[in-house]
Amino acid sequence: ISRIYLTCSGGPFRGQKIKDLKNITPEKALAHPTWNMGKKITIDSATLMNKGFELIEAMHLFAVPLEKIQVIVHPQSIIHSAVEFLDGSIIAQMGPSDMRLPIQFALLYPEARQLNNFRRYTFFDKPLTFEEPDLKTFKCLKLAMECAKKMGTATAVLTAANDIAVASFLDNKLAFDQIPKIIEKVLEKHKNI
Repeated sequence: ISRIYLTCSGGPFRGQKIKDLKNITPEKALAHPTWNMGKKITIDSATLMNKGFELIEAMHLFAVPLEKIQVIVHPQSIIHSAVEFLDGSIIAQMGPSDMRLPIQFALLYPEARQLNNFRRYTFFDKPLTFEEPDLKTFKCLKLAMECAKKMGTATAVLTAANDIAVASFLDNKLAFDQIPKIIEKVLEKHKNI
């Protein structure tokens, strides 16, 4: 392969700047535009940390270096991932914003696909658009990329710091825009092994 593309919707604050994130409440952050998920992963989606975790997971699962993985903002959440091959062709996994299909595939693999009654995607649903992630506003993704370069215990510390920061935000003990700042401070103090 030439590259793995990991797509994300951009979360509820796509297009906003750092100054816009100061007064975000848990209720606003939990209002994801396309996915219905649990509280923790919804906040990780709002900060784009979930894509940072997926990037690190893809490096481990597929033995692919960071340079061959790219995160793309895709607000319609139709293309869930894609692989570009050496010849330039790209194969994408597409479908409605519904986790039942990938879960069914994972549970039944390697058996044949089975018929289901899930909503189907049609090419006339809505146009597909793509953007680069804003790493200044959504610094959690940038922090995850930096940890992915270091590997070692940095990725474990990233995960633990994020868990605590997100829990504190959900308990109204920490502002939304402080989540990446807390994680960054913890990582600065950590001696990577």
